Amino acid sequence: MSLTEFLAEQAPQITALRRDLHAHPELCFEERRTADVVAAKLTEWGIPIHRGLGKTGVVGIVHGRDGGEDGGSKGRAIGLRADMDALPMQEFNTFPHASRHAGKMHACGHDGHTAMLLAAAQYLAAHRDSFEGTVYLIFQPAEEGGGGAREMIQDGLFTLFPMQAVFGMHNWPGMQAGTMAVGPGPAMASSNEFKIVVRGKGGHAAMPHMVLDPVPVAAQLITAFQTIVSRNVKPIEAGVVSVTMVHAGEATNVVPDSVELQGTVRTFTLEVLDLIERRMEELARGLCAAHGMQCEFEFVRNYPPTINSAPEAEFARRVMAQVVGEAHALPQEPSMGAEDFAFMLLEKPGAYCFIANGDGDHRAMGHGGGPCNLHNPSYDFNDSLIPRGAAFWVLLAQQWLAQPTR
Repeated sequence: MSLTEFLAEQAPQITALRRDLHAHPELCFEERRTADVVAAKLTEWGIPIHRGLGKTGVVGIVHGRDGGEDGGSKGRAIGLRADMDALPMQEFNTFPHASRHAGKMHACGHDGHTAMLLAAAQYLAAHRDSFEGTVYLIFQPAEEGGGGAREMIQDGLFTLFPMQAVFGMHNWPGMQAGTMAVGPGPAMASSNEFKIVVRGKGGHAAMPHMVLDPVPVAAQLITAFQTIVSRNVKPIEAGVVSVTMVHAGEATNVVPDSVELQGTVRTFTLEVLDLIERRMEELARGLCAAHGMQCEFEFVRNYPPTINSAPEAEFARRVMAQVVGEAHALPQEPSMGAEDFAFMLLEKPGAYCFIANGDGDHRAMGHGGGPCNLHNPSYDFNDSLIPRGAAFWVLLAQQWLAQPTR
């Protein structure tokens, strides 16, 4: 039976599994049921597993026809990663597999990512004679803000399971179904948060000469931050500074003691990130000092930029062309979204790939009526992607492992 025939035959079962995961979403580091489902399926297919990395992570180990002889050290080994967690948001869909847990939803397609990797695992386990070396199946928790990739690495992912490269994949709504994409260099941006408190001296709003009003200073800061990207960052570089939260005041006739600003910064390089953080602090402290006020400045770096290594990105593109055709294996435009797969790419060569989720026409009756965008309460994963994504994983693993050792 060919790869295409095998995946087509198993598609109904894997689709049912995906919808079961969608109906039972779990937040970061709480993916116990999801991990149990994954572990049970891998075990059913004769795949040894390791549990507990990153609290709820699961790693499956599939050895090829060589029996995995030195597969994790001297031989060839590749890692394929899928994320498992959901988002803390209410689902608007009412179809049968909609979330059964209020305030939790698979609105980013991690249920589909898990299903695609499970489908590939089932084929690889049944066709170990089709490759040599070892495939590590990495089912990762807590991508949505928890840094699960970092936690798995700190718990020994790459020490326990040595591999020469690691690959990840995400569905991409709005991209035409039947296409895939990857590119060298930046794929996703760094994710960072800031919190700034401007402290003045409150008082009666009708007597501004007797107060130190932090509101106009905060307003100046919001405007000044926009000049960092336009006037300090090189025009050929990219950066985003967004103030997304402003907290001040409790009454219309009272000047508040303080104003709190929060927001996000996104960049594709650490050099630009260093520049933006430095200039933000200089502007914040300088403006506050100029107006006789105090400044509290906090900047937190969450996820680094996701940077694909060029050889692995080109290798993935060639495999994509076999799955969807040369004309549909596209260069991926970098996104200012963030992804904690970045931590894995800091440790190993690899690439973060994209598979088109379409425009939402796949959704059954009972969807929420909103756009089928990531992090939208009307989103649903396109199940027709499962055989295609699984075929990509299988061919990528087989062909990558078939390369001569570098």
